[in-house]
Amino acid sequence: MLSEIEKEQIDREVAAVPVKEAAGIEALKIIQQHRGWVSDESLREVAAYLGVAPEELDSVATFYNLIFRQPVGRHIILLCDSISCWVMGYEQLRTQLQHKLGIGFGQTTADGCFTLLPNPCLGTCDHAPALMIDGDLYKDVSVEMLEEVLSKYK
Repeated sequence: MLSEIEKEQIDREVAAVPVKEAAGIEALKIIQQHRGWVSDESLREVAAYLGVAPEELDSVATFYNLIFRQPVGRHIILLCDSISCWVMGYEQLRTQLQHKLGIGFGQTTADGCFTLLPNPCLGTCDHAPALMIDGDLYKDVSVEMLEEVLSKYK
C-alpha cells in the first residue's frame, strides 16, 4: 500500500504534468527512493493510483535502466561502457570490479552491499573511464583507484 508520504510526493509530480499518466516514471522513482526497488506489488499500486494499466507502467519501468525491478544492494555501481570508456580502460575496470566484488553485471554481493550494472553513458567522455556509485561520479578511473573508491561505501 502506498504510504501517505509517497502519495503526497506522487501528487506533486502529477500536478506538474498535463495528464496524470505522464507522472509514471517520476512516481516509480519515488517508490524506489522509499523502498529501494519497484516490486510487482508496488508497480500495481502506482498504476492503480495513476489510473493506468500495470502492463503500461511496467513497459515504462523496464525501458528506463535506473528503475530497479528486483532487489538491489545498498550501493549501486554503474560502470560506463560507452566507446570512450572502452578505449580508455573499461575492460580492465570491469574485470577488476567483478573479481574484487565476486559478482557479474546485474548481481549483488553476498553481503548486500553492492550491485554492479553496466551503463551506456555517464556523460563524461572527456574523463573516461568513468563509474558512478549512488550518484557520485568518478572520472578518469584506474584499477589502482578502485580499492579507495569502494572503501567509501562499505
